[in-house]
Amino acid sequence: MAEDERPAGRKPYLAGGAEFAALYGVKRLQVSQWISRDRTLDYRYAKVISGSPYWLLHFVKGFGETTPRPKHLNETELERLKKEQDPGYWVREVEQLPPLVGQAELVALFQLTSGALLRKAMSTGRLRPADYSLSGSPIWLLEPVVADAPALQAGAREVDWAIDEKVLAALRKGSYDGPGSRIVPRGKAANKVAE
Repeated sequence: MAEDERPAGRKPYLAGGAEFAALYGVKRLQVSQWISRDRTLDYRYAKVISGSPYWLLHFVKGFGETTPRPKHLNETELERLKKEQDPGYWVREVEQLPPLVGQAELVALFQLTSGALLRKAMSTGRLRPADYSLSGSPIWLLEPVVADAPALQAGAREVDWAIDEKVLAALRKGSYDGPGSRIVPRGKAANKVAE
């Protein structure tokens, strides 16, 4: 099987900031510093989901060889992460990813008034389990969630769970620019933006 094939029932291998750090044996803050201070890392090979970057694992595994001072990849951690995401497949370009969503995108998609409604559906098992848990956040493949929408609607008492068709179309096209589509600066970086 070629690295870029998208087999049915599989999902692309990804890494969030915590996984990226673990793969190189550094603290998570170091990954942020590679972006903001050192500029050895950027978001070109990352998909922003619910305001956080998730890099293609294919990119992450080769990252250490691209830096001025080579960094050693923890192969054991790579195998653990792959096994956790199996059945998976490799992706080389962000454009090859299927539509992926996090909590922010699902709140917009279902026109929910708060994330608490989504978290309640998750905790009660009404919403399908996340396809990933990366850096402590759930991520889903969009299409299975959409396929489950009629069941969510049928079992709803207080929430409509109606899909916003414009949000759905934008998520499918990769043009979504609503809540969660950007990385919001935090800490000192947020203060600089606010000034």
